[in-house]
Amino acid sequence: MKEKLFYAIAISISIFFLFFIVTCSWIGYEAKNQCQDAGREYGGDCVESLISLLNDEGKSYRSRNDAIWALGQFGDSRALSVLQNYYTGDIPPKEPLDKTISQYELKKAINLTSGGVNISAFVWRGILNGK
Repeated sequence: MKEKLFYAIAISISIFFLFFIVTCSWIGYEAKNQCQDAGREYGGDCVESLISLLNDEGKSYRSRNDAIWALGQFGDSRALSVLQNYYTGDIPPKEPLDKTISQYELKKAINLTSGGVNISAFVWRGILNGK
């Protein structure tokens, strides 16, 4: 009985870590795509191009919120002051991402660009940097 329980626990832990690695890789893939799309349109490095996208009032709120998310994932402190300029601190219970700049996403991105812990980043940043 103990042996079966051990195998069940080992399999459960393995599935959890597999799910974690796949999820982290997907996050990195999406962040990289956001960066590449913004880079093609605005030039510069990832952070510069994503900031340009965020500041482009001609872009949809959805695109600008995606840029906020990606800036948070990259965690680069250069984006902090720009993100803070958009942050009001008033986070409504529901925010349609296609109708407004998301205060919730801004709060998360500000935390990550201020040195907050991004538990998934160590996986995908290594993949993106070829490590």
